Amino acid sequence: MTEDWPVADLDPVRRLRVLAASVRFPVYFGEVVLPAPVEQVWEVVSDLERELPRCLATVRSARITQAEGERLELSAVGTLGQRARFDVVLRPGWCLMRSRFVLGAMAAVPEAEGTRFAALGGFRLPGARLASPLLTMAGGRAMRAFTSHPALRSSAIPD
Repeated sequence: MTEDWPVADLDPVRRLRVLAASVRFPVYFGEVVLPAPVEQVWEVVSDLERELPRCLATVRSARITQAEGERLELSAVGTLGQRARFDVVLRPGWCLMRSRFVLGAMAAVPEAEGTRFAALGGFRLPGARLASPLLTMAGGRAMRAFTSHPALRSSAIPD
């Protein structure tokens, strides 16, 4: 992304909203306000190796296999043994994960009440629209799992 591109001026959550609205395949998008500081929220949710398997029912394990600055490579194994390699950009308040068939992203920004946290997930497959109801159900479950982490315990207020 170049610095003169208008989206570069958006905070991470707004950038995530633009991404969710612009992809050509269905995505789940959720947003909540958490009563915790952004640093605490980001410390929890950016621990991809621990949190992806905890929050996503379809992920058995996730392991970072390469890291160079904010660019990572993550290897994920699904509950049925399927494998995927994700290219990841991880920086404070922003995480974008792309594999051949899946897109995932998270963003967090400080807000007066704590932290605004948003996440999206989608399938980059032909015919993915048929899986839209499943994606909505799984996305909502994952969002509840991310926001109910013991370190962030307090009621999250859905937007």
